[in-house]
Amino acid sequence: MARIIVVTSGKGGVGKTTTSASIAMGLAKKGHKTAVIDFDVGLRNLDLIMGCERRVVYDFVNVINGEATLNQALIKDKRCNQLFILPASQTRDKDALTQEGVGKILDELAKDFKYIICDSPAGIERGANLAMYFADDAFVVTNPEISSVRDSDRMLGILASKSRRAENNEEAIKEYLLLSRYSPERVSLGEMLSVEDIQDILSLHLLGVIPEAKSVLNASNSGTPVILDKESTAGQAYEDIVARYLGEDRPHRFINEEKKGLFGKLFRSK
Repeated sequence: MARIIVVTSGKGGVGKTTTSASIAMGLAKKGHKTAVIDFDVGLRNLDLIMGCERRVVYDFVNVINGEATLNQALIKDKRCNQLFILPASQTRDKDALTQEGVGKILDELAKDFKYIICDSPAGIERGANLAMYFADDAFVVTNPEISSVRDSDRMLGILASKSRRAENNEEAIKEYLLLSRYSPERVSLGEMLSVEDIQDILSLHLLGVIPEAKSVLNASNSGTPVILDKESTAGQAYEDIVARYLGEDRPHRFINEEKKGLFGKLFRSK
């Protein structure tokens, strides 16, 4: 039975697409057949981060409208044969996504895939609502700032009340917290909320903390999910997150400020 994961947030620019790409790659690298879908119609970015933008012929909306089959639109990742990408349309309106159409695609994917990752747009517009509606699990991505956390709290209300599971009185969506762009040094200076502050507000199970790292931007620019960068602290954090989600017990890293010697201070996080 396929598990549908929505990667969501209330605020834009927190790292949802970076997270979707890395989580999808991590699950696929573990041997699980995985599909990742870009729900951000009109602002397609997932294909850029996955490095397959030149291979896009058909998209999500083409499949919904019957202009292409799902098999024609899915792009097989060149680095992992267990990973497939379904890009969004850049030329259609967000209203092109329909609940019936999205549901049919997810049902078809569920026959062949173990995990389906839905890369949600920010906020509460149509694409975001549809990405959340069918979810079994929600990865709520937030930055350690009050506006981002407040918006994420609002998304939790929507997840609890406007999902298929809520409508059918089924077990609630499982919600996990992913804290991105975290800097223990800035927390100690009072410039960011701490992990404890955020958990007090959201009361979510912490799946992982992704530190601020230049490697995230470098990976995005090169079309490579940062989880593949084994030297990167962000890549290591995403690898930990995938392992924890799959049930492995791993201690949390990148939460506390490291004591650095003279030479350590000369270098920043990768």
